[in-house]
Amino acid sequence: QLQLVESGGGLVQPGGSLRLSCEVSGYTLENVGIGWFRQAPGKEREWVGCLTRRRMTINYGDSAKGRFTISYDNARNTLYLHLNNLNPADSGVYYCAGDPTFLTGRCGELAPSYDYWGQGTQVTVSL
Repeated sequence: QLQLVESGGGLVQPGGSLRLSCEVSGYTLENVGIGWFRQAPGKEREWVGCLTRRRMTINYGDSAKGRFTISYDNARNTLYLHLNNLNPADSGVYYCAGDPTFLTGRCGELAPSYDYWGQGTQVTVSL
């Protein structure tokens, strides 16, 4: 059974940075397509980026380009989301999601693409 656990959220001032972690268990990182999403209060869940299955390339959504990066550590079976130059509009709950059924080289931009979700970690950007 695939399980994902996020951590690393918190309160940060505008312009600050955070590193979020998504620890994966039940499967090796390579064999799962994993996405990062975020959801602000009253808004739909928004795709941030994802790691493709097997090829382990990274795709980014428009919200991430230029400020957020995704990295991974195979030894720790963990995916990271590096948030830089944060502003209040980046506040929300950040989720990682995974699915081992993606085809090789694929990951999803849509939330229904994923069957397994972490509990989320709150990011608040405020003075």
